[in-house]
Amino acid sequence: MSSNKQEKLLSYNGEVLIFQLSQGDLMEEGSAKTSKLHVKRMTFDRNTRAFIPKSTGVFRLHGEHSSFEMICCSCATDFRTGISLPCVLIKRNKKKIFKYFLLLFHSSNKFEQRMNFTLDYEMKDDIKILNGPSILWRHRRTSFYFSSQNDTIISAPVKFSSIKWAGEIENLGTILFGVGDPHSTKGESSQKSSKSDYAIWGTEFYAYSIESQKILSNAYFLPHAYGSVVICIHICAAKVDNAVLRISLIALTEKNQLIWFQDGVPKSLCQLPFQDPYALQVMTSCGGDLLYIVSFRSNDVCAIWEKSFQVSSKWQNVKSVLVDDFIGTGTEQLLLVFKDAFITDCLTSFKITDLGNVNYSSDTFDSVENNLNEDNLQENYSLTVQALERRLQIGLASVQELQKHLLLKERVLSKSCTALLGLVQGKEYIAPCEEKDVLVSLFGDKHLPHFSNEKLSDTSHDSKHIIEKMWYRVLDDHLVVGVEIKTSFILYLNDVTLSLIMDQAGTSNPPLIQCKNNVIKLDKVSFPTILSSPCETESAAKRIKLILHDMEEKNNFHEQSSETNCIQVFTAVTALSPLLAFHNFCCIVVLHARWGKNSAQFGECCTVPCGRLSLSMEDISSGKYSVTLPEKNKPFKEPMEDFFARLAVFHKFHFQIISPDFTLTSVKTWLLRQMECETIKEFPNSFLCKSLGALHGTIFNWKQKIPFEGILTVYCRNQTTLFQCLHNLTQVLPMNCVIKQLKLGNKEFLTKQLALILEKEIITLKNSFSSAISEVESNLAQRCETVKKNSNSIMPKTSSSCSEEAIEQIREELQQEKEQITWGMNLSLSSTIYREMTLKVAEVQLKSDLAAQKLNSY
Repeated sequence: MSSNKQEKLLSYNGEVLIFQLSQGDLMEEGSAKTSKLHVKRMTFDRNTRAFIPKSTGVFRLHGEHSSFEMICCSCATDFRTGISLPCVLIKRNKKKIFKYFLLLFHSSNKFEQRMNFTLDYEMKDDIKILNGPSILWRHRRTSFYFSSQNDTIISAPVKFSSIKWAGEIENLGTILFGVGDPHSTKGESSQKSSKSDYAIWGTEFYAYSIESQKILSNAYFLPHAYGSVVICIHICAAKVDNAVLRISLIALTEKNQLIWFQDGVPKSLCQLPFQDPYALQVMTSCGGDLLYIVSFRSNDVCAIWEKSFQVSSKWQNVKSVLVDDFIGTGTEQLLLVFKDAFITDCLTSFKITDLGNVNYSSDTFDSVENNLNEDNLQENYSLTVQALERRLQIGLASVQELQKHLLLKERVLSKSCTALLGLVQGKEYIAPCEEKDVLVSLFGDKHLPHFSNEKLSDTSHDSKHIIEKMWYRVLDDHLVVGVEIKTSFILYLNDVTLSLIMDQAGTSNPPLIQCKNNVIKLDKVSFPTILSSPCETESAAKRIKLILHDMEEKNNFHEQSSETNCIQVFTAVTALSPLLAFHNFCCIVVLHARWGKNSAQFGECCTVPCGRLSLSMEDISSGKYSVTLPEKNKPFKEPMEDFFARLAVFHKFHFQIISPDFTLTSVKTWLLRQMECETIKEFPNSFLCKSLGALHGTIFNWKQKIPFEGILTVYCRNQTTLFQCLHNLTQVLPMNCVIKQLKLGNKEFLTKQLALILEKEIITLKNSFSSAISEVESNLAQRCETVKKNSNSIMPKTSSSCSEEAIEQIREELQQEKEQITWGMNLSLSSTIYREMTLKVAEVQLKSDLAAQKLNSY
């Protein structure tokens, strides 16, 4: 590379970007020298096993008597679109006046000058490009921050001697971790240490928030003793616990060590094989394990496994190290560009590896490639089939019980509706004998439960331990009854339903009130979990790719832990008008569920009384239990029971929103600004509309799975309100945005439904074949019995030799029958059994075809 050229490499979306800045030796445009910033996109071709040029771009830098320098390049998210783009920071030096400007490189190979500012000094220390994009640097122990959103330079009050890490932490914004002088903030420190510690070590770690412009007190991440030796850090996980910021991180030190810290306490240490490290990168391997890549100033590189925390590989004479998906398999690989014969036009000396099956090199032809062989495919197939079979076996009993329960519940509700109408008319309904069994099966007892005053005053033992609380509200013409179960019992109860039983004195069989059951499940406020070992730490997202790969399925552990991170409320909604025919209406709330420690053991039915509720016209008139709408200019302080009552009564609509070109950051802005919504503190994904008019009280739930796709759930009074919401939403969504109503449910629900139907099809085939085999065995036993009787009738009782011959003959006939069954011969079925078997299989296959059609049309 010539002396008048500067060069940097950057990986972006599986490509290698080569930036070259030439100062310009030719005279162009009069007397001014024109410098040029060239960029070349290189992609890896697996057939030729070489990098080939894809496209090029150029940006002209004009400035008379000026010199240009490429400071750094990195990928950062543009707040306008939410897409990560390559950024290049350029410095222009003219008569000791330094002008800096940031260039964004788009997919159209065009550069965009995003921001610029002028300084009377040169930036040299801790220069970083952050999301926004924004620029962070340090000068004379003062840290400065310049953002493209406000175009102003912000200085931090903390005197940092060095910045070890800068980035975004969920719910905290952009955070700086650095080392400063002790007692620089009038006694506020990130850790509680004595004055002697400050005197000995002379440094202190600080965590500073740029958004709030204050130091985060009570932050545990690194002991002060490491302030002078730590080079850089990588944040693994962060969590705010009781106003204390707890962090799990990996630190690279000048002592040639890689150390894992948990809440400021060192847990593991790896001694590095080379001297003078300066950079740390993180790579996710094919199996999901993490690799820590350490670069050294001696052009050496080593990789450390997260599980063992030991050095796995090392390389020498390395020019540059990049981490990305270069071969397009959906997982990351390591690109090592070697210093020998380094030619950027073709990248002649390199190596691509994931320290596993992927191994491409420009020097030698490696036989190990990333093509999955038949053994690996067979192993993965076996593991997948075993997991699916286990899920099918576990869910079989639950599906069968649920089908019976729903059929039984439908019959009970139909008869209960008739009984309620007769009761309103003043007629006492007496259930016939054939209907009593229906009512008995719903509760799992021989008689309907009758609760006297004495029993309700002293709630049963199960109710005290299982039920958190019971409440009821009146909303329009609906009575809403809600029951909350304690968190520790959520995983032990399945098929939970509520029943409302009329409380009438002197009635042996109190009638049921027809109601609609519903389960409201909302996510609570949660933070990333700090894990107990480095092998369990999840890797942070290092970029937002334009081509998104399929998301991995959540395992059973995550499914169970999600139950404790959400709140579940079981509601029963019934019409209020028929009940007001009574002057003082009373009913008993009963919870029914199936009990078990895991999904395979659910089956034991339990009935838990929740309490009694009473309602009169005086209560309705005074608004004692009525749901009131929140006021516009006041914060949301209404009881959560009113919020759940709206969710139970309002109409519910699901919409899938997909934006192929822009991220969906405008949806949340639309909710907070145009719709004048307020975020529910307990449930950060839920928003309550406080705009006056027909939209007042509408509830939204926004879950953004990926930056380009999300699910919007609308709870509204009627469809007119829904149309108003959708009309306002379409005005702010990006172009080419697709909105699809999910009438059949989400994709995960349809997938599970198809799996259950396929499971039923397998069971039906199995039972049919079992019936056929049973009939063949029965016919064989009858034939054997007939042969035995015939042999006994012709056998002389006085001759022992004849008896032995007859026995031998029977044995031979039995052996022939056995061989016929073994080889599939002489197996015949009756036409009746064959017709029944064919009919059952056809019915189940029709259901599975319909379920597959729904999933295919999703």
